[in-house]
Amino acid sequence: MILILMGVSGSGKTAVGSCLANKLGWKFYDADDYHPKENKEKMVNGIPLDDEDRIPWLCTLHEILMREISFGENMILACSSLKRMYRRILTESLQCESRPSEDYPTQSPCHIYHG
Repeated sequence: MILILMGVSGSGKTAVGSCLANKLGWKFYDADDYHPKENKEKMVNGIPLDDEDRIPWLCTLHEILMREISFGENMILACSSLKRMYRRILTESLQCESRPSEDYPTQSPCHIYHG
């Protein structure tokens, strides 16, 4: 199962996701760890990232999701993905179900929870 936690910066995605993954014995990925060097430099300097900066990063995250699904691994990804387009890139072909955080999961292999 793949669980994607989404929310704005500072909302606790990493804290909740890493704690939950630890309790469940699942892999945990923090999307911020996968930004290329150029994106990290922009962020450190207070320069906002645009779509052109984010799309290659989102494609990398999509590849991670696809790899873990192909290996049958359970994992949690913490990722802001605030635009619908970003969520589509992440979940292309994954058959994810998106739901508010108070709903419970179904049998889909991928679940997106947002606050």
